[in-house]
Order: sequence, then structure tokens, then C-alpha cells
Amino acid sequence: MLVADDQALVRGSFRVLVDTAPDLAVVGEAGTGAEAVALARQERPDVVLMDVRMPEMDGIEATRRICGPAGADGVRVLVLTTFDLDAYVYAALRAGASGFLLKDTPPADLLAAIRVIAAGDALLAPAVTRRLIAEFAQRPAPAQPLARDLGDVTGREREVLVLVARGLSNAEIAAHLHVSLPTVKTHVSHLLGKLSARDRAQLVVVAYESGLVSAARPPAAGG
Repeated sequence: MLVADDQALVRGSFRVLVDTAPDLAVVGEAGTGAEAVALARQERPDVVLMDVRMPEMDGIEATRRICGPAGADGVRVLVLTTFDLDAYVYAALRAGASGFLLKDTPPADLLAAIRVIAAGDALLAPAVTRRLIAEFAQRPAPAQPLARDLGDVTGREREVLVLVARGLSNAEIAAHLHVSLPTVKTHVSHLLGKLSARDRAQLVVVAYESGLVSAARPPAAGG
């Protein structure tokens, strides 16, 4: 993985932590967004642990360049955020970030999150998801839907998409809809394909931008 943070002490701390895990390794460190983009293209790490506020190029733009068409194929971005950075969460999701964690996340949870992202899944901390919903609530409603066409999405898939956007896990969705976990996974897989979304985080963006989810409604229980 690659660690991008403008503070050398923070980068070093993350490196020491990651190197304690036998299945993880740091292949590089970046102190600016521009360095993160260059190293991601050069080293092709599975995951970039990305800070938001960095000189020369912030973490949002760096994420956009890494995850965009001209970026580094197969490289996924895990953003570390704090409450005062919530305004950036939505922008980073649209830029292609696959996950968010708060900077006070326990070390073991951070290592687990890196593994989740590296495996191709997405991760949104429940607290971040709630704040993301609040961010949408503060935005004026679009005059017309902005996102991809939901015409091919079935009624049940729409239910699943709403719950994904509320921050529920697959297990919580299964319990809420009274269906099996494999059934939920199948629905999520179909949604990813139909909506051309790279991961669960992108499904959240689609759900809100399409107008399927109203940000004024409170999160579902467990979200």
C-alpha cells in the first residue's frame, strides 16, 4: 500500500503499523497529492491511504487522478477524515474513493479496513455515512436527476440500494428485508453492474444523485 500524508510523523506511524501485519506492506510514502499520484502510477499499490489536506494537490484531486480513466488501474483509495473535513466526503466519493475512516480509528480496525479495500470491497464508517447524509440534506434538490438511469433496476434492488445509501451492511440489509445474506450480495452485485459503479461507495452517490434517497429522511436503524 501507499501512504499519503503531509506530516512525516503521521506517515511513519502508519508505516510502522502496516508493517506489523504479515500480509500488508508499504511500498511508498507521499507528502503531497502530486507525489501520491505519481507513486500510485509507478508502484501500482492495491490501496492508497489518503489524507485530504495536503500541499500542491489535495487528497480529493489526487483521488480523482488516481481513480480516473488516466489513473492507475486497480488502485483503490481509502480516505482518512475527521469531523471538520466532512464537507470533502461527498467530493471524494465522486472522485472515486472506495472508503472512509475517521482518523481516530483504532489500529486494528484500520488494518482491517485496508484489507477490505484491497479485496475489492468498499467501506464507509457509519459515522461518516451519517455525516454524508447530512451533507446531502444541506444541498438544494437538483432540478432533475443527475445520476445514471435506474430504469433497469428492479423494485427489490431499489430497496437494497436505499439501505446501502443509509449505511447498512449486507447483514443488516438481510435482517431488515428478511432475506438471506447471499440474496443481498446478489442484489448488490447486480446493482454494481447495472449502474456501472465500481463499488459500494459509488452506489451511495448514485442513490442520492438519482433522487431515489431523500436526504431529509433519517438513516434507517443500524446505519
